[in-house]
Amino acid sequence: MLSGLKELADSADNKNGCLKIQMRAKPVSVNNPHTTIEASPARVQHLEVDENRQGQRIDNFLKSSLKGAPKSLIYRIIRKGEVRVNGKRVKPEYKLQAADIIRVPPIRLTQDRPIKPAEKLLTLLQESVLYQDEDILLINKPSGLAVHRGSGVSNCIIDILRSLYQGQYLELVHRLDKGTSGCLMLARNARALKIMQNDFRERSTQKDYHALVHDHWPEDLHLVSASLQRSAEKYGQRKVFISQDGKQAVTRFGVLEHYHSHSLLLAQPQTGRTHQIRVHAVFAGFPLCGDEKYSSSEQMQSLKALGIKRLCLHAAALRFKHPTSAQPMQVSAPYDASFSAAIEALAALGS
Repeated sequence: MLSGLKELADSADNKNGCLKIQMRAKPVSVNNPHTTIEASPARVQHLEVDENRQGQRIDNFLKSSLKGAPKSLIYRIIRKGEVRVNGKRVKPEYKLQAADIIRVPPIRLTQDRPIKPAEKLLTLLQESVLYQDEDILLINKPSGLAVHRGSGVSNCIIDILRSLYQGQYLELVHRLDKGTSGCLMLARNARALKIMQNDFRERSTQKDYHALVHDHWPEDLHLVSASLQRSAEKYGQRKVFISQDGKQAVTRFGVLEHYHSHSLLLAQPQTGRTHQIRVHAVFAGFPLCGDEKYSSSEQMQSLKALGIKRLCLHAAALRFKHPTSAQPMQVSAPYDASFSAAIEALAALGS
């Protein structure tokens, strides 16, 4: 399994999985899903869409392709008709079709050149592969590593994996918080991405999380149902709170183990809201261990004294149907060293 990763990395021709499209008289085929467009102040570019881009919204295509371009610019050039598909104006929600010709206007951008990941991060993710085939890749995501780029993020899962699978299609099917460890699925072709993302939206994919929380969770508390709303992002940070005006959210909980003053829970989200398990646990009165956003400073300090410095949430298993065979599958992720150490530290306090 790991040798497959190495073969992909060794056989790739494009450094860091980014193909830079040069100006040409004829349309350039976009057969690399991670293309970086070299913008020019003097010339228009025309790109031809292949099957790996089929079904992607034009605004999302431009966001991923025009590295460094603010969203406001992308939506402005679409709205003004400077971006055209097959010579026609389109709306941001237009979904690309194979063989579409996209006109990209001349734009001057600061190039966002990828940073080569450290060898230890490459090795870490090579060793984290749980399952892979021609359609999907599942890894045991390490805690503390963001899944995608953001404010202040220099290394992320998707960039590191793309450097291993150079020139190959690779997209996140879903996301996990930076501090969360465990099962993370990626798609290796556009068809699998569309199928699996739809399964996640329809909740036909089931997710099991293990969470360490403060205090003893009641044995008879099995369901938390409370609508969630996200606050406005500030300084790259976002919090979620309970609100009747928010989106419906339901989480099932069960006790796996009680310790002296903490509990290990099974959490099964029935909806897919941001920070759902974390906020529902706080709403019930039992914040997750190591949760800097939603637990108190006193709780954080007490855990640091025990050597626990991570968010104690682990995506333990995914149950889903394979995108090609429709065969039911389950992939489980073992605890990493930091989650195991947190359990051992809390268990050592007594029962």
